[in-house]
Amino acid sequence: MTRYARQIAVPGVGDAGQDRLKAARLLVVGAGGLAAPVLQYLAGAGVGYIRLVDPDHVELSNLHRQTIFRQGDLGQPKAVAAAKAMRALNPDCRIEAIEAALGPKNAADFCADVTLVVDCADSFAASYILSDHCKAANLPLISASVTQTEGYAGGFCGGAPSLRAIFPDLPQSMGNCAEDGVLGPVVGLLGSLQAQMVMAVLMGLMPSPLGQMVTCDARAMRFGGFRFDGAPEPEWQPEFIAPDAMQDTDFIVDLRDVDEAPLICESALRLPVAAFGPDGPQPNTGQRAVMVCRSGLRSWQAAERLKQVWEGQILLVAAGDQA
Repeated sequence: MTRYARQIAVPGVGDAGQDRLKAARLLVVGAGGLAAPVLQYLAGAGVGYIRLVDPDHVELSNLHRQTIFRQGDLGQPKAVAAAKAMRALNPDCRIEAIEAALGPKNAADFCADVTLVVDCADSFAASYILSDHCKAANLPLISASVTQTEGYAGGFCGGAPSLRAIFPDLPQSMGNCAEDGVLGPVVGLLGSLQAQMVMAVLMGLMPSPLGQMVTCDARAMRFGGFRFDGAPEPEWQPEFIAPDAMQDTDFIVDLRDVDEAPLICESALRLPVAAFGPDGPQPNTGQRAVMVCRSGLRSWQAAERLKQVWEGQILLVAAGDQA
């Protein structure tokens, strides 16, 4: 036990806590900047099994913050390169690398037989999809998000409120690392906090990070936080579905510009978010409304506008970057 002697010596951990780490099975979604400290600290700590899901390849612009990759990894699948690095760090940790994007159709399969889910995806749609599944399955979810010099990490589900309880509504715009930029140390800071939250949940350390939000403003060198154990779940929770779950009878709206992507299907209408409202188009009685965009943000915004004038079912599709 020489490898783990320093953490076993921490009060509340001991041999029992180390055994819990060894028995744990984790799903980590995303192998980027947040996952870099998450994977290194959890694999190094002796977590027994990590299922790592990411669809992307290592790019030069990743290297300033995704510290598990090296120049020689450029062009390699992130999940595969990260798994190789973790096996070199600790061969006792079994890493299953999956080159795929998480979505509504495969979330349940990826979450099967795991103890806890770690959301390191740079996608708010993936975060909500994971939260919805974890809430239904009573799985703990440790989620974080970072852009520029700010971010948060929190513990959701598994007996605590879901992500939707804290973020029931969306802002009018939502940045990401590719568009708004990000500083590497901020990502490392929030990813390290995620890893600590995961270990605390797995080892039963108190107070539990489930139901806890921690915020960080690195530019101002300021941390904040609050507990949300009693936060109510919102009554309206628009569901994400996979593109192939759309039906011929649906009222389908593609919110992407004509130069952004071809129509998701022949029957779809191409309309902007602003088209919906009191005088805008509405589905027929009995139809499902399906709003489609790249990330899911415009879909949610259009759904909120349609909901004000129509009481039927509204579903969201985050189509991603592919045509």
